Amino acid sequence: MSEKKAIASNDFEMALKIGRPPNIKKLFPCSRALIVSGKFIDRAMLAKGNAMAMAANGRNNFVIRGALQAAQRANAPIIIEIARSEGGANPYCAVNYWNISRQVDALCNELGITIPVAIHADHYGIKKEQDINPAKIEIPTLFEAGMTSIAIDASHLPDDKNLLANLELNPYVPEWAGLETEVGEIKGKEGLSTVEEALFLVQGLNANDISPDWIALNNGTTHGIEASGQGIQVGLTAEIHQALAKYKISGAQHGTSGNSSDRLREIVANTRTTKANVATALQMISWGLEVNDYGNAILDDSGNFIKLKDQGVTQEMWAEMVAYAQAHEFKGGNYKKLNLPFENKLLGQVETIRTRMVKQVEAFVYNMLVNVFNAQDSAPLAIEAILKAGTYDPGRKAERIENPDEWTPEKIVKRAASITSDKGAEGDFDD
Repeated sequence: MSEKKAIASNDFEMALKIGRPPNIKKLFPCSRALIVSGKFIDRAMLAKGNAMAMAANGRNNFVIRGALQAAQRANAPIIIEIARSEGGANPYCAVNYWNISRQVDALCNELGITIPVAIHADHYGIKKEQDINPAKIEIPTLFEAGMTSIAIDASHLPDDKNLLANLELNPYVPEWAGLETEVGEIKGKEGLSTVEEALFLVQGLNANDISPDWIALNNGTTHGIEASGQGIQVGLTAEIHQALAKYKISGAQHGTSGNSSDRLREIVANTRTTKANVATALQMISWGLEVNDYGNAILDDSGNFIKLKDQGVTQEMWAEMVAYAQAHEFKGGNYKKLNLPFENKLLGQVETIRTRMVKQVEAFVYNMLVNVFNAQDSAPLAIEAILKAGTYDPGRKAERIENPDEWTPEKIVKRAASITSDKGAEGDFDD
């Protein structure tokens, strides 16, 4: 564990002055929340070495509050994110792409949060070519609303169309913003990503002067509740990251809730992963459901969730949530759809209940940051990166290596035809 290093007050003040990107300064001119580009969070993890930042999916206000408090205690920068399926135009959460930054900013100021925070639009999904033109309109609105990072996820498409979609949408993402790309839809043991596919995507982006901060893979995990022991394939992940080393791209690990702490520690130790998404676990913990040490929900013999009596929502509220779920035929991971209809009801509970919901999230996130992700005391490293850059944009990590003449749209299609890939089963694998 690294020696504790506090953030000097003068360093914080300078970072606050120069490190907040233009959209954040415009939206929150008097704020003392250090909301920064996702690039700085990645840089801090790389500087510490073998460390991952948590990207906490803020499905409800309690998760955001608890995650911020935990990160402050751990002295670690954090990413607060929401995915398109969770908070896009057809959401199942009240927290969404357009209000999440306002919630984060308000909470940072209320709680006196001084660690750097990035706000990430996760899984901006492009599932068909017809999604691209509407995305050109919608993506700018996300940054106007306070996003500082985005994942362009066209992994559902064939390899050539995935790359071409990334190229077509890149002009709509600010150069200073954190950028994640994805190869292989996250769907468990089927359709695993390959070195060949990952190289194709990253090389094609590099040839076009695009240097993503992260790449997400289908490395054997799933979103939601992990029902099998498959989980993350650490060896495959390490192999792909090694093949991409000269492009200086970090890994983004999705679907952490269903993987043991030991396996997550292996990812930290043996791969170039600097971002770990945690979604379902935090939702379940805020509600007061029984989970194992790494956040996977425990089911009783009838396949039902186990509500802990003195944690999370009241027993009466949980009974109402279960009745709603049964009436709408929600089972297992689809309990996530309770977020939208119940957010205001949960916010309307008495303070003692709201506080315990937050405290359980905080305890879980703190443990993950300190004892699993090795992120403790990395916040000063993010501050140092901001001060070194002297601005809100640290720039790209990798210069162009590939020849752009070899990566024209026509040649991209031709190259992709020789790639052997397995996209796995069809279906809805969104979380």
